[in-house]
Amino acid sequence: MAIMLARSPGFRFAFDSERPRLFDVTEGMFGVAPAGTECKSEWSTTTESVVVALSPESMHELAGHELDRPDVEIRPINYTIDNTALQFAKMIKAELSRAEHASELYLDSLITLLGVHVLRSYSSAAKPLKPVDGGLSTIAANRIREYLHEHFRRKLTISELAATCGLSPGYFTQAFAKTFGIPPHRYVLERRLDFAEKLLAGTQMPVAEIAYLSGFSSQSHLTNIMKTHRDKTPRQFR
Repeated sequence: MAIMLARSPGFRFAFDSERPRLFDVTEGMFGVAPAGTECKSEWSTTTESVVVALSPESMHELAGHELDRPDVEIRPINYTIDNTALQFAKMIKAELSRAEHASELYLDSLITLLGVHVLRSYSSAAKPLKPVDGGLSTIAANRIREYLHEHFRRKLTISELAATCGLSPGYFTQAFAKTFGIPPHRYVLERRLDFAEKLLAGTQMPVAEIAYLSGFSSQSHLTNIMKTHRDKTPRQFR
């Protein structure tokens, strides 16, 4: 999946042995190359794009969750305007461009939703994405709250969290935000910060050790996140 982020004239693209198509790229053009499909592209000027690759196994699993049809086929798309894909691409780029460490759970959420969009728009089972009207059920909300209370310090994926509630990844991501008022990655981040603050205020552990125990990759990662979201440095909590 390739999403163009800026205008670029003189772009040439073709699938397999088809005749190359020459066109000017504009922002929001979206191309999809199914697994095993050969494609060639040429460009005469600088291009800017976000490219996302998902394995066939991942797409089949996602299709099974979202459409109850793991056998769907993805259609090759020779670049068309797709504003939904463009918004996902901009958010992915912004997260990857952060000065501090990017949130893996947030990126996983964006890529999962982009995959759902492709399945619903460019596959043999294509159908429009229905908005989630309500949030999680009380049982599901309590279950995921307890699960995150236990596991927030380790690496998590949207598929794992959705499975805890017995929901598809795409539905879970939207329903979680409606229930808790923030997306899953932000909820996990807040739990990690709360835990780090308690250790900073109640122990004499080194900050680097507290960062590791709280789920952050380094002391500088904890410091940057804490300054951004709590307006304080770790030392100010002691």
